[in-house]
Amino acid sequence: MKRIVMAITGASGAVYARRLVQSLVAADVETHIVISPMGRRLLHDELGLKRVVLADLAGSASPRARLYDYRDLGAALSSGSFLTDGMVICPCSSNTLGAVAAGLWDNLIARAAAVTLKEARRLVLVTREMPLSQMDIANMLRLSQAGAVICPATPGFYLHPQSVADLVDFVVGKVLDLLGLRHELNTRWDADNAAHTASAAGRETAE
Repeated sequence: MKRIVMAITGASGAVYARRLVQSLVAADVETHIVISPMGRRLLHDELGLKRVVLADLAGSASPRARLYDYRDLGAALSSGSFLTDGMVICPCSSNTLGAVAAGLWDNLIARAAAVTLKEARRLVLVTREMPLSQMDIANMLRLSQAGAVICPATPGFYLHPQSVADLVDFVVGKVLDLLGLRHELNTRWDADNAAHTASAAGRETAE
């Protein structure tokens, strides 16, 4: 049974966060969620959530999902003895990227990320902000050298997405792959299927 820590910060991309929570819950993953103040603002601005309720994020109530106080540095997530299968920050703001790269531990997200790195567990940062400054690039390099995985929210188009939901699923599916979690999202390259889809799309355009 998998146990994943998930953080939501203030970079635009609330749809990625919600879909990822839904996917983790659907996979029966024990999910420990921390949301920064700007992450809460993000959920309000982009999803219309006036207050964060797990059922609104997960699509239904789940006994295997838990929400933590961003400022609670005494929470279990602050200790390496709290065993997990990894952590993901989705979306990951440049501010959070810089804090984790600098080793700052003044909130539960940064502390949990530091613990994940020091315990040599998988840390996935779903960055979305662009363009990137030299500071962002330097922070990404520093974190990559420390063992983190930088996973920009950059969907591929080879599967011929038909909706925004398809693009979101592509990114979320990639994150789940990086965390070693099984899923049914359509994210993987299939040359035969891609050729068939492209041919069908071409016929529709011609018609």
